[in-house]
Amino acid sequence: MRLPAIILLVLFIAAGIVLGALNADMVAYDLGFAQLQLPKGAALLVAVVIGWLLGGVTAWLGVSTGRRRLQRKLSRADKKPAVKP
Repeated sequence: MRLPAIILLVLFIAAGIVLGALNADMVAYDLGFAQLQLPKGAALLVAVVIGWLLGGVTAWLGVSTGRRRLQRKLSRADKKPAVKP
């Protein structure tokens, strides 16, 4: 399982390098508080990294919320008296 993941990672890195090399034109960005000039490839890389981070944080928050909910249910179940047959 590790080898296919490494191969996939290398393919994505190679595609990113090619994409960055083909999009070397400078683009101006006005963020309101700052003005930047970046190559298109670098701007795309920044957008992908920001999306990856936001997606990871969202997934982490969803998992941790579900885990807390499950822990509350389990603690309530432990506090209930056992029913004797």
